Amino acid sequence: MLLTPMRYKDYVWPHNPATYSITFERQVALHKVPFGRYYMQDLGQSCRVMRGEGEFAGPGAYEEFKKLATVFYGGGPGLLIHPVWQVSNAYFTDLRLEQAPLPDYVRYSFTFRERYDGYSDALTALDSAGSAYAGGTEAVTHTVVSGDTLWGVALSYGVALEELLAVNPGIKNPNLIHVGEQVVIPC
Repeated sequence: MLLTPMRYKDYVWPHNPATYSITFERQVALHKVPFGRYYMQDLGQSCRVMRGEGEFAGPGAYEEFKKLATVFYGGGPGLLIHPVWQVSNAYFTDLRLEQAPLPDYVRYSFTFRERYDGYSDALTALDSAGSAYAGGTEAVTHTVVSGDTLWGVALSYGVALEELLAVNPGIKNPNLIHVGEQVVIPC
């Protein structure tokens, strides 16, 4: 089966990397409770990490690696298009030579981390009755349920975490909210 070549920004691999893996990461906060117990809070999925190894062989192999390095030096996120996995908006976070490069052979590895901007464009905030919230003058509160995170509450109402913390001065630790707690949503 012939696969399309992998691409990132304007760089197209001349042939796909030999190995490729994806790691899904989840953040968990661990809080020590007296007498040896722990309380864990799921902070949600953080990002996908895409790693791989490849080689450039033949005349101009080192020149091809330098083209890839130029994309790495460019910084900022870009579209990572893999022939099998889903398209991802990612940062190119690591590029490594795995041996001393030769003019006709370069072995390398790379890492991309998926950028996560949330889905605020696709979400409509709801008030406690389940009606769309249009940002009126009426205060809206959210009652924390099991599994909620402050970041997740901010995302679901389409507000920045900083705004949420500004109108909830009683929340001293944004990584720790409790079931039943009332969170004021800024208008």
